This record gives sequence, structure tokens and C-alpha cells, in this order.
Amino acid sequence: MRKSTIWLLAVVMAFAFAGLLYLQVNYVSEILKTRSEQFNETARKSLAQVSKNLELDETRTYIEEDLSKEIETYRFQNAPTSSGSQQFSQERFQFQFKDSNGYMQSIELHSFSNTQSQPLSSLLQKQSPNNIVNTSKELVEAYKRRYLYNSVLINEVVVSMLKTSSLKPIEERINFKQLNTYLKTEFVNNGLNLPFVFSVINKDGNTVYQSGEIQKQPIASDILIQVLFPNDPPSRQNYIRVYFPTKRDYIYSEVTFIVPSVIFSLMLLVTFTFTLYIVFRQKKLSEMKNDFINNMTHELKTPVSTISLASQMLKDSDITKSPDVFKHISGVINDETKRLGFLVEKVLQMSLFERQKAAFKLKEVDANDLIANIANTFVLKVEKYDGTLDIDLRAEDSTIYVDELHLTNVLFNLMDNAVKYRRPDVPLRLVASTWNENGKLMISIEDNGIGIKKEYHKKVFDRFFRVPTGNVHDVKGFGLGLAYVRKIVEDHNGSIRAENGSGNVGTKFIITLPLIKS
Repeated sequence: MRKSTIWLLAVVMAFAFAGLLYLQVNYVSEILKTRSEQFNETARKSLAQVSKNLELDETRTYIEEDLSKEIETYRFQNAPTSSGSQQFSQERFQFQFKDSNGYMQSIELHSFSNTQSQPLSSLLQKQSPNNIVNTSKELVEAYKRRYLYNSVLINEVVVSMLKTSSLKPIEERINFKQLNTYLKTEFVNNGLNLPFVFSVINKDGNTVYQSGEIQKQPIASDILIQVLFPNDPPSRQNYIRVYFPTKRDYIYSEVTFIVPSVIFSLMLLVTFTFTLYIVFRQKKLSEMKNDFINNMTHELKTPVSTISLASQMLKDSDITKSPDVFKHISGVINDETKRLGFLVEKVLQMSLFERQKAAFKLKEVDANDLIANIANTFVLKVEKYDGTLDIDLRAEDSTIYVDELHLTNVLFNLMDNAVKYRRPDVPLRLVASTWNENGKLMISIEDNGIGIKKEYHKKVFDRFFRVPTGNVHDVKGFGLGLAYVRKIVEDHNGSIRAENGSGNVGTKFIITLPLIKS
């Protein structure tokens, strides 16, 4: 798959994920907004009903007070005289009317009649049948006059309310405990069974009562305001403010599904990112592997063709008669065979990475002795380029439990890289050192070659990676040597890192291995 195709798929997937996330956020915000509006509308409806209940209570109070005054006046005017006494009987009348919501409201009134006159029932019994009709008519007329009188009385009460009610302080007009009961009842009836705090504000803007403490400063949009007596003049109106401390928790409880939705979205994002990383990484490894195969194929052709040519030359009888030519051809065959063996070893190293862990033959090894033996073998190759190989074995405890063959290959690879990447104009200087640190064995291979840039210190241990050198191709390689070194060291429970050499010249590889006692 081409890189442009992968990027196109990545862009499409990112766009789809962003669109999905936007839709989720927009959907949740709309739900929260709708729920908040419904909550406020229900609360306002409840407050409006409470305001109407207060108005009805005030109307009932005014009517009862005014009727009491009228009754007292009537009693005074019809008080017993010295010539005789009068007896009155009390009659109850109930007036019913509809409020603005269509509910029937009733007010019970009391009137008095003179009991010295005979009751209407006894009068009807004593009257002749012809007079019964007339008496009934008189009774109806009496009720009509009484109804008209009470209607006028109620009108006077209404006028009195309009003139005097708004002049009273709000503390005298309502009972705050009764107001709290009204609020709680209306909220519960409308499905808002939540704790609330309310305060009453008078016409001057001062708080005259507050039902409780507010722990934190509320948002202005969360405070609901309602006029207590809407029919009062605007300049004399009083207000009630209600705040629900748990309103947001109540609203958010309706969208609890957002939590798993967010979790799944994050899982999708992580999976998408990881998949994209794996795709690009596999593509990079695939390209490196193809380059390795192509390079290896080219490298294998040269020794094979050379050996084939030399074997054909050996068939010539004239060449067998010349010892020098025969020796030279035999040497070429031997060198190319070794080169083939080296290339096969590289392929085997590559196959090592396909296994989870290499099969080691572990044994006790003294690292100081091992490095000394390797240095004695490698010193001739260093001196070939007028270089020097020094060893500094400062480790007092150097016994480790390793595979001697693989560890020897590790050290040979590091020293061989020092020779490959030397500076032509500077004599090579190679130093192998050991020391103990924090209960572990430290091995250092340092050179004064061309060095490695700091940004490549970690990448050089990746498979198939080679430090960019422009168009210079004087050093052959496949980018497997240091990857093999790191794998062997890590499989021995150790670590390796690259640093700049002394004076920022050359490269220094430091290997950390556990001692046998640990």
C-alpha cells in the first residue's frame, strides 16, 4: 500500500472520528439545554401558582376581616333595648367563584336574622295554600336582597384591597412558613422534589427573609424570580427568588449515558492512533526489509560470480601448470567463500529477531578475561590501519552469567564498527574498559571515529537503520549489527546506550550487565 493511500485513510478516519465526536457533544449539549429549559419552565409554573395562592389567601383574609366589622356593626345597631330584648339567629352562606385557572373557590359568609319573628318554616305551615306561594316569593326576594347586599360588600372589599394591600410591608402580607409549604408542595406536585433556598425581596430591593444559606455563589441563570403579587403597582411589587443547589446534578443525571460514550470514544481514539502507528511502522519495516533483500541479493551475486569464474579457470589445464596463478585463484575462492559465510551470518542474525528470545548456552564468564582475549585477536586488524587498541580493566567483580559466543560477537561488532567508521586522516584509537557501578558490570567500547549525531543515538539500535551519510557509499552494511547487539544484551537482562566520545569526538557504547551474584 502506498504511503499516500495510508495518509488518505488516516485523514478520512480522523474526519469521521471528529464528526462523530462533534455530533455527540452537540447532542449532549442540546439535551442539557432542553432539560434546563424544561426545569426552569416547571419551576416558573410552580412559582406562578404559589403567587396565586398567596393572592387568594390575602383576598380571603380581607373578606373575613371586613365581614367581621360588618357583623359587629349590625350587632351594635340591633342591640337589646330597655323595653325588650331581641334574639338573632346566625345563617351561613357560601359563595363560590372560579379563579383564573378554572378552579372553584368558596368563601363562607355569616348573616343574622331576628328570631323574634316566626321562622319561615312555621309561617309556611300556618299559611293557607293560597298564601304559601306569596310567602315563597317573599322568601326568594329576601335572599335576592341579601345576595345583592353581600355582592356590594365584596366589591367594597376588593376596592379596599386595591387601595391598601400594596401599602402594607411584605412581612405583614404573607406568612413565610406558609410560603415555604406552598413552594415545597407545588415543586413536589410538578416533579421537582429537590432541596431549594428561597428569599423574599421587598419593593426597595432588600432581602427580608431567606430560608437557608447558599454555600457557593450561584450562576445568575440558575436563580428564578417571581413577583409575589402581580396586581400590585410596579413600584410596590415584591419578589421571591428561588435557587436549587442540586439543579445541575439533577439535569446531568438525565445524561449519564455520556460517561460510557466518552470512554468508548477515547478507546476508539487510542485504537485508531495505535493502528495508524502500527501501519506506518510496518510499512517502514517492510521498506527496510525490501531494501535489505535487494542489497543482500546484490551482495550475494558478486562472490557467487567470482567463485564461478575462478572454478571455470581451474578447469583450464594451462593454469594448473602455473603454481602462482593456481595459488592466487585458490585464494580468491577462499576469500569469496568467507564473504559468503559472512553474508549468511547476517541473514541468520536477521532471523534471530523473528524469535521472541534467543536460545543461549549460559555459563560463568570472566568479562575481564573475555575482553583481553578479544583485544589480542582484534589488535592486528587495528594496527593494519596504524591504530591502537587499549584496555582498561578496572572491574574488581567481573564474573557474569552469559552466552560467551553471542557476547563475543557483540564486542566484535562494536569494535568492527569502530574500524569501519574511522576518520581516514586521524589514526584510530580504540579503548575497551570495564568497571563496577551500582552492583553491576559496565563495559565500554570507545573510539575516535566520525561519531554519531546525538539525535541518532537511540535510532542506531533499530533494525535496518543506518545513519545518513549523504551520497557516500564507501561502507557496506545492512543496519543489523547494532540491532543484533541490543537484542543480545537485553536478552541477558542488560542494557546498552550510545554517547559521544571524549571531547565530543567519536562514539562510546556502554553496556550494563548484571553480575553473577545478582
